[in-house]
Amino acid sequence: MTTKITREHLARGAYVYVRQSTSDQLMHNHESRRRQYGLAERARGLGWTDVVVIDDDLGRSGGGIARPGFERLLVAICEGRVGIVLAVEASRLARNGRDWHTLLEFCALIDCVIADEDGIYDPRSPNDRLLLGMKGTMSEMELSILRQRSMEALKQKASRGELFLTVAIGYIKVRHDRIQKDPDLRIREAMQLIFVKFSEFQSIRQVHLWLRQEKIALPAVEYGPEGRMVTWKLPVYNTIHHILTNPIYAGAYAFGRTRSRVTLEGGRKRVIKGVKKERQDWQVLLTDHHEGYISWDEFERNQQLISDNANGKGGWTRGPLRKGEALLAGLLRCGHCGRKLHVAYTGAGGNTARYHCQGAHLNHGAERCISFGNLRVDQGVSAEVIRLLQPLGVDAAIRAIEAQDIKADQTRRQVELALEQARYEAARARRQYDAVDPDNRLVAGELERRWNETLLAVRSIEERQETTTAKRAPPLSDGERARLMALGADLERAWHHPAATPETRKRILRTVLSEIIARVEGEEIILVLHWQGGDHTRLCVRKNKSGGHRWTTDASTEQMIHALARLLPDSAIASVLNRAGKRTGRGNTWTEARLRSFRTSHGIAVYRQGERAERGELTLDEATARLNVSKMTVLRLIHAGKIEARQICKGAPWVIPEHAVREIATKGRLPVSSKPVTENPDQKILQFQ
Repeated sequence: MTTKITREHLARGAYVYVRQSTSDQLMHNHESRRRQYGLAERARGLGWTDVVVIDDDLGRSGGGIARPGFERLLVAICEGRVGIVLAVEASRLARNGRDWHTLLEFCALIDCVIADEDGIYDPRSPNDRLLLGMKGTMSEMELSILRQRSMEALKQKASRGELFLTVAIGYIKVRHDRIQKDPDLRIREAMQLIFVKFSEFQSIRQVHLWLRQEKIALPAVEYGPEGRMVTWKLPVYNTIHHILTNPIYAGAYAFGRTRSRVTLEGGRKRVIKGVKKERQDWQVLLTDHHEGYISWDEFERNQQLISDNANGKGGWTRGPLRKGEALLAGLLRCGHCGRKLHVAYTGAGGNTARYHCQGAHLNHGAERCISFGNLRVDQGVSAEVIRLLQPLGVDAAIRAIEAQDIKADQTRRQVELALEQARYEAARARRQYDAVDPDNRLVAGELERRWNETLLAVRSIEERQETTTAKRAPPLSDGERARLMALGADLERAWHHPAATPETRKRILRTVLSEIIARVEGEEIILVLHWQGGDHTRLCVRKNKSGGHRWTTDASTEQMIHALARLLPDSAIASVLNRAGKRTGRGNTWTEARLRSFRTSHGIAVYRQGERAERGELTLDEATARLNVSKMTVLRLIHAGKIEARQICKGAPWVIPEHAVREIATKGRLPVSSKPVTENPDQKILQFQ
């Protein structure tokens, strides 16, 4: 074999390639590394004085693409600086055919030999090239077999729910194949708090903001020289998202939730790990596997809610709750084209909402589909929801009272647990300081510093506890509880209460409704309400007329003004409307100026003095003067139907045709009944002595 080594080879350097696949092998497989480094002595024994050891790839797989040591070796070969490449076996140099044959081509090109523990090979020799090719193929196949064998073993163990490569925070391993909740009470209650607040806020972002606002730290796992450790720090959004979407907290075991994806970037292969799979593609999913922080049904509801809150997921998600007066945002779908309806706000204050379907217009340039205002639709759907939820109002009030009592204790409880742990850490630091020899100042000084840090942490948490206690809201009084119960009994009043925000109403609607299909047919909006339980309700809402708005005066009031304008001046009409309880479109009382403005906008002529006489109409006073009787007599004649008359509303003047009064006057005798004015059996006769 030494005949393959020439003086040209010896004139160049000898390169020893050292590699171990994993960090675990580096820590435990020391003999393999010693064998590889020992190849340097073999190179010197073969006659080389210039020996270079390349060990840049320790802890890297031979089948990977990021191997700086192997690339450094190829560069040295191409530059003609290598006479021999030494490795204990072909698997150390490469575990894939591409790298192996690239190495052989370069070595054959510049006349570089390759050596392992079995011999020395010349890549230019056909027999040696065949043998090296077979060795490379066997090394690649060996890696595939080992990988396949280990993966099948992992899958078999995972199918039984016994494979735990890492354990999520909130759980610990009790055996190699079992987990249980962490015995640390602070960790358990912190994890439970996340799910409680998400049930309350129904938004990951809102939970994140609340935790940061209340300065509540969450546990996190870190791995160091001492192994798995738990640290406490303020959460980031991804931490909360991971906890709420991890099925382990619902008592389920899941395996194979992610995969790797290979892409080409700049002519090189790039492996992207952690690409999420759809649930139906998970390799293993075992529910009721261990004790969970929530039930599986609650986990399913949370995932649906998170999916609905997502933006940029197309038209099939409802989207998160947003500010605005439109209550049905995210729930409406066009019954004509199937696209999701959007909301547009206009007006001077940006508070006039309108639902519209413009998907076809934006995507294909087609005509806009449907559009309608939000006011009547929101009122109709709200009334239907209130009608069905009315029996549950009292139960909701009771839950609200209980939630008020619990909410104030959540932050305080987390601070108490943090203080208890901080005091434990301070006590342990003190014990360590007391146990050290005082004369050993190098150690005692460091332990004293650690003790002081824990005492400062205790003091900081104590101050925070005092602040939390001072800000704690007082418990509900008996009067507040009674008012809350009254609102529960009258759900409609609670719905329109000033303290009920649009966000609260939207959350209630989303809780009971999954979707609303809207169609516009003529002057009606046809709504099909899809309830969460699977039932459907059909609802018809009249469209607002062109030019109408939410401040439009009631139609009956408009008709009354039309009629009164032919009888009275503006000031008198305003008085009549106010006595009748009529209000303007904005809920104000009527004044002469408001009535004049209304008449002008509706084209109603002002009352002209004497126009009643031109129409042959008399008032009550005028009829009384013509007949020379009292007002009561004329009223009795009207109620008895003897005189034709009409009154637009209570308090408005009576309108009596002049010909009816003339007929009574020509008879010379009033058709008045001889019966008393009233027939009341409780009326007593006054007898005077």
